[in-house]
Amino acid sequence: MVASPDTGENDGSPDITPAALSGDAAKGVKGARNLLLAWARGIELREFDQAWSLMGDAAKAKISRQAFNAMFAPLRDISVAVPGGTLEGAAGSSYYTVPATVTGTLAGGSGATLRGEVILRRVNDVPGATPEQLRWHIESIDLRPA
Repeated sequence: MVASPDTGENDGSPDITPAALSGDAAKGVKGARNLLLAWARGIELREFDQAWSLMGDAAKAKISRQAFNAMFAPLRDISVAVPGGTLEGAAGSSYYTVPATVTGTLAGGSGATLRGEVILRRVNDVPGATPEQLRWHIESIDLRPA
């Protein structure tokens, strides 16, 4: 989506890059939530391109940047709720699954809600894992009109 000079949408400001964490904080729930909250903030600020960039390759393969932007573009006054989730480990990876609710107002004034799950993933300290694999990323989103 092209930025509109009068709306501030997708203009790259502010930068929503999550703050760097280290050690156990980066590997656990704190690290997952750090990225998740940056993603949610990007959507609320209409920085859809930045929010999309926080997703991993698997999520990006399921939803293009254009489709991601189109999911949220009709909404005004966007609010994203991502309460506590569940951390699980499986086959060398950690997964953090959280329910998500996106609310906003459509151009005609009616409310709109999207609900579903967001799943984050990071590879645990497996030999040969790349730095990118060792960072939390959004593995999948499943948001549907409620």
